[in-house]
Amino acid sequence: MSSDPLRSLDDPDHPVLTMSQAAELLGVQAAFLRSLDSSGVLHPHRSPGGHRRYSRHQLEVAARVRGLLDEGHPLSSAQAIVRLQDDLASARSDAEQARDERDVARDERDAARRELRDHS
Repeated sequence: MSSDPLRSLDDPDHPVLTMSQAAELLGVQAAFLRSLDSSGVLHPHRSPGGHRRYSRHQLEVAARVRGLLDEGHPLSSAQAIVRLQDDLASARSDAEQARDERDVARDERDAARRELRDHS
């Protein structure tokens, strides 16, 4: 049985959009996307012919940067803000996962203590 050929479209990191498609979706000029590539904000996939291909995740980052630029931040600051926001979101996710693991471990410990107490 073959895998679903459209499955990759659900992957937010799968590069499916051309530069012109990405620019149109974002309402920006292609030069803006090229500037994000040359400054290291985005690293679009390159087709075998060397054309940039963008993923949904990359467009989300570009839109966030565009919003910060529109607020008056220089590109370097916008890039740092986006990176710090992403780092914070990741740290919060890690902390939530650690709390969940702690709670499971406590529940297992408490169950083991009850079992020991009941068999004493």
